[in-house]
Amino acid sequence: MAKRAGGRQARKAQRAAPLAPDMKPVQPGERGGRYHPFSDKDLAAIVENVFRILSEVGFNDATPHCIETCQTVGAVLGEDGRLRMPRSIVEHALTVAKRNLTLHAQDPAHDLDLSGSRVHFATGGAAVMVADSVNNQYRESTTRDLYDLARIADNCEHIHMFQRMCVLRDIDNTYEMDLNTTYCCVAGTRKHVGASWSNCDHLAKALELLHIVAGGEDQWRARPFVSQSNCFVVPPMKFAQEALECLRVAVEGGMPVLLLSAGQAGATTPATLAGAVSQAWAECLGGLVYVNAIRPGAPAIIGTWPFVSDLRTGSMSGGSPEQGLISSGCAQLGLYFDLPFGTACGMTDANMPDFQAGAERAHTLMPPALAGANLIYESAGMYSSLLGVCPESLLLDNDVLGATLRAVRGIEVNVVPGFADLAEVCLGEKGHYLGSDHTLAVMQSEYLYPEVGNRFSPTVWEQSDKPLALDNAIRTRDKILANYVPSHISPEVDAEIRAKFPIHLITEDLLQSA
Repeated sequence: MAKRAGGRQARKAQRAAPLAPDMKPVQPGERGGRYHPFSDKDLAAIVENVFRILSEVGFNDATPHCIETCQTVGAVLGEDGRLRMPRSIVEHALTVAKRNLTLHAQDPAHDLDLSGSRVHFATGGAAVMVADSVNNQYRESTTRDLYDLARIADNCEHIHMFQRMCVLRDIDNTYEMDLNTTYCCVAGTRKHVGASWSNCDHLAKALELLHIVAGGEDQWRARPFVSQSNCFVVPPMKFAQEALECLRVAVEGGMPVLLLSAGQAGATTPATLAGAVSQAWAECLGGLVYVNAIRPGAPAIIGTWPFVSDLRTGSMSGGSPEQGLISSGCAQLGLYFDLPFGTACGMTDANMPDFQAGAERAHTLMPPALAGANLIYESAGMYSSLLGVCPESLLLDNDVLGATLRAVRGIEVNVVPGFADLAEVCLGEKGHYLGSDHTLAVMQSEYLYPEVGNRFSPTVWEQSDKPLALDNAIRTRDKILANYVPSHISPEVDAEIRAKFPIHLITEDLLQSA
């Protein structure tokens, strides 16, 4: 018995020891691409449909700058006012477009390689409410909420990028709202940040703020650590003029852009999933033509985000199984065109963290991850079809994201699988593998363990006061917010920012008030 106890203690000690990054069971950027929802024949048909939409239908409501810039590379403005893009200019844009894109972070350890089929997870959304699971109610989201969400995400291993998750409902001025959104994100996390702006002048001021954080404009352009999420198109096939101007300012300012098409199947895209994929890709490739006409090779991510409607009511259904399918179809085209690609999955129609939320999160995330989507936005924390955000859910969902990446990684066979270990156990006197050197060697590199979920037996669970995963997540959330204040922006730089811009977040008494 003493020997067995000693073995258990040794295994516990080894499990508790921190792993070297290269030994972890999952890494950011595990390679997907094994799942192909379209056959080769169907994929070819969709690609042809995409080019046809661009050349025969085109876009309405292009800005003068967009028209002039795209005409320079061969786009045609019809008498009906629609800007059409012949196949030849789209193919030229595909030739010069930036590939093998790296999204930089303030901490280089969190840089993201978006080449090939590498898979990463990001937050996202513009929730106007916070889902308070402790009190089982909703309230308006605030500046402090966004900063806290960024701090929590900074501590979640499998959330690789932080995109703005909520609207600052406590700030009425849109300029100050845009500026403080940028500040809360970059101050709350060392990871790459995604944000959006409602006005191109607001974006220009935000770029000034980012230059200060980076240490100067040259340093910013060398390693831009914020990307713009830009809904430049209003489906179906109509440009959003204010967003187009923000897109122009971002490209000229060296900021990576997410070219985002967010149609809703059956409402603003065709109801068929293949039709929704075709329209979304046509819209995003039109944006890619414009971006590369402004600056060939500018960093851009194709953001086909077609959402699913509940056709019984017309309302969005982010947690539907079709959401995972439609996103994985878009991801398959991303690999076909070999472009940096992002989609949105992991949203739930549930109102609070419960069985429905976890199930919808998991079954929508897995298909696009296996299909090789480079970035999966909205992957954590979003509820009520993006109307609400739940801070503690980031910690619950971090477990789901890790498990999804483990499936993406798959099973490697580097040697004769386990033969020596099997022979030693079966031909010797051990009778089991629990204490073998091989088991100890792979128990952390081959296996992933939950952070807030538990695997207690019923007896141990009762002896531990019957904890639930949500309870563990709330305790972890409170611990992070009470003890973790990011320090990657120095007090001197923060003071310079506050002297120049109207920053609302108060951080002096952060630890005491958390």
